[in-house]
Amino acid sequence: MAISLESLLAARLFLSPKLLGNRLFFLSNLGQGGHLSLYAMDAGGSVPEPLLPARIAVPNPELAEGEVFTLFPTLGKILLMLDRDGDENYQPMLIPLDGGIPEPAFGSAFDDHRVRCLESDPERNLAYLSAESRTERMYVSFQANLETGELVKLGQHLWGSFVDGVNADHTNVILVDRYAEGDHTLYQWRAGSPSRTLLYGVPLEERRVQQEVPLNSIKNIFFTPGDRGLLFIISLFVDTYGLGYLDLAKPEAPQKVSISGVQHSGMGELVKLKHLRETHYMVEYNIDGCSWLYEGTFDEAGLTMRLERALCGQGRLANGVLEAVAYDKATDRFALSFSTATSPSQLCTIEGEQRASVRQHTRERVLGLPEEWLSPGEDASFTSFDGLRISARLYLSAPALGFEGPRPLVYYIHGGPQGQERPDFTWFSMPLIQFLTLNGFAVFVPNVRGSTGYGLSYTKWVDKDFGGKDRLDHVHAMTQVLPQDRRLEVSRAGVIGRSYGGYMTLTLASRHPELWKASVERFEPCPASSLASIGLITGFITYTLLAFRALTGVLTGTASLSPERFIDLVHRLLLHRRQDVRVDVQGDGDLAVPEYFLHDLRMHFHAQEHSGRAMA
Repeated sequence: MAISLESLLAARLFLSPKLLGNRLFFLSNLGQGGHLSLYAMDAGGSVPEPLLPARIAVPNPELAEGEVFTLFPTLGKILLMLDRDGDENYQPMLIPLDGGIPEPAFGSAFDDHRVRCLESDPERNLAYLSAESRTERMYVSFQANLETGELVKLGQHLWGSFVDGVNADHTNVILVDRYAEGDHTLYQWRAGSPSRTLLYGVPLEERRVQQEVPLNSIKNIFFTPGDRGLLFIISLFVDTYGLGYLDLAKPEAPQKVSISGVQHSGMGELVKLKHLRETHYMVEYNIDGCSWLYEGTFDEAGLTMRLERALCGQGRLANGVLEAVAYDKATDRFALSFSTATSPSQLCTIEGEQRASVRQHTRERVLGLPEEWLSPGEDASFTSFDGLRISARLYLSAPALGFEGPRPLVYYIHGGPQGQERPDFTWFSMPLIQFLTLNGFAVFVPNVRGSTGYGLSYTKWVDKDFGGKDRLDHVHAMTQVLPQDRRLEVSRAGVIGRSYGGYMTLTLASRHPELWKASVERFEPCPASSLASIGLITGFITYTLLAFRALTGVLTGTASLSPERFIDLVHRLLLHRRQDVRVDVQGDGDLAVPEYFLHDLRMHFHAQEHSGRAMA
């Protein structure tokens, strides 16, 4: 039987579910255009009803950094963050609960900004918006009243001033400036005050030269009853993140909150805290890439969080990734989207006082392929050259496929490096991984130092060491670990990666060519100096300048980290789509492919209509 990649790509997404009575609202790419849109159906099953015109796409919640849509039942409205034809300049728009044509929620107030919804309170018809200026580097936070149209400015700063905590009557708001991974400063806004005031941390602009400030990573902040204190996630006490408490009467130093009732084991971190009602909270962990979700109770006097039951991580909701979960206070139910390496995302609800009932509302599947043909993956963590544990997964062809003997290896490197490869069918790499195993390849997916999901120190291992010890983790796996597995034919190995993974692919292929029979770098090669010269010093490049100090070596003269020094050792083929103007493969502009890469290069053009990214 011929196996088509199209079978794997046919699986549709079901994301970000929210309950309202007996109705389930969610995002999906059910439509013919293939883009995400907003739908509603009856809980328990019905034909999904589109709530937006077919031409309108909503952003991917994985990349949106906020709430893509929020239900406001007393207004009979839905608030959405929408852009225009993919320009990523998101604007707050309103539609009726049963669907309609989007209209601006606040007129032209945000025409010069890109807006995200960071918090909301449907009972009071309030939303908290972060507006990123399109004319200067500045973020402005607002308390937005959907009923009256009033916008109250809370604060602004070039490092964020992001809303991350609101008290019950919305008169007290916590704002956070974020400078780099874990480097956060907290401010407080009070109703009637002219501006925000410093609450905890050392502002970047007030630091002395070479001053060391402990990384606190404070996020997911919640006021306790009576506004006595704040409960939040913090990295000061546990490197893999734990819970902390700040007494607002004495905010000089956070206190550790002890956690009991943990049922999981393995390596990972605490990733999310969410208030449910009264003293009840949701606590989510990422353990070796798999999601664990608990419901717990916080004792403020004793500073303890008691995890009372696991909602996700075992039973039907095990060995996979929780894309989103929402709690409906009115019906005491949870709605969630969950996927595994072998199952596309499914919409489920968790019900009952003991949370014993898990109802699945979708039956999405891979088209035309039995699930037993797909690879669930297995833990393949290893100890690296310096004793550091490296989390990894190995995907082997399913026994039902009948492949015999050692399998050729594909070594897959994720982007980031602040990223993580997880057993998640909703992420674009999983269909590729499954396609390779269906065709007899083994796929090794390491999350080497610099990855997220294993604590702050693990993530920051690559600061100022880009292409150093992270590269050696890969080399150690290929020379000392994988050759011990008799199921693998390591002498027939190829390496593939995108973004940072593409950089590392080029580095490994050029500096260690003896390890590979082939390499595929996805996304265009482009020196950081070119990005800098055209004013794209945002996002990843900003972090590079602050923390890595060297990308391709051209930023600070540390050219030894760049694969360009060794590129002539590798035979190169460039596949490029003709209409992709972002990389100039035949010119000499700012985005031209570097001459060192084009030298002695064989080039092939795809004549596809849609623009894409170069592959080398």
